[in-house]
Amino acid sequence: MTKKPVIAIDGFSSTGKSSISKIIAKNLGFIHLDTGALYRGITYYALQNCLDEEQTIDIEKLITCLPHIQLEFQNVDGELELFLNGKNINKEIRFPQVSDNVSRVAKEAAVRNFLLQMQRDLAAKGGVIMDGRDIGTVVLPHADYKFFMTAGQEERAKRRFTELQTAGEKTDFETVKQNLLSRDKIDSEREISPLKQAEDAILIDNTNLTKEQTVQLILSYLKKF
Repeated sequence: MTKKPVIAIDGFSSTGKSSISKIIAKNLGFIHLDTGALYRGITYYALQNCLDEEQTIDIEKLITCLPHIQLEFQNVDGELELFLNGKNINKEIRFPQVSDNVSRVAKEAAVRNFLLQMQRDLAAKGGVIMDGRDIGTVVLPHADYKFFMTAGQEERAKRRFTELQTAGEKTDFETVKQNLLSRDKIDSEREISPLKQAEDAILIDNTNLTKEQTVQLILSYLKKF
């Protein structure tokens, strides 16, 4: 039996990477792996266990704690949800405090190395769509298909603001926008595995596309398998 292909989808925050990847995976009968959730899981752990006297994350302490962090995806009612040391944290990793800190945690080489092999092992059997920021460039450089998603900053900020409002989070548009710009800067300029488009990745700009249109566009590039 021929191994099913591996699809890598990278891109900026609030381009819909995860939700779109999930729809495509369901359409193809693939497994969807949101690698950003893994970094959020470590960030959540750090916020619970590795704060300094100023209530900011102590990176050195976090690095010493990495061996004590066990992350795994478990099937919950047909959806893969993230568990940290046996506890379902799928909702907690979307909290604003996690969003505010995840880029700082994710730029650490020790954290990225800790998760690298885990991500490769998850994709080894094929039939996987993996989304993140360095999947096509570092984690799965030999993926069968690669896409890079982008959208205008204003549009992405609107999407994120609407998402937070829907979740009942109290914030304002300008704060959300500045957080987004800050994450873009950190993710794109970090020394280790910066966010960038792989040379062989297909660029998907969905500034003016609906989620459904973006899904159909990506599917149009995928050959029947």
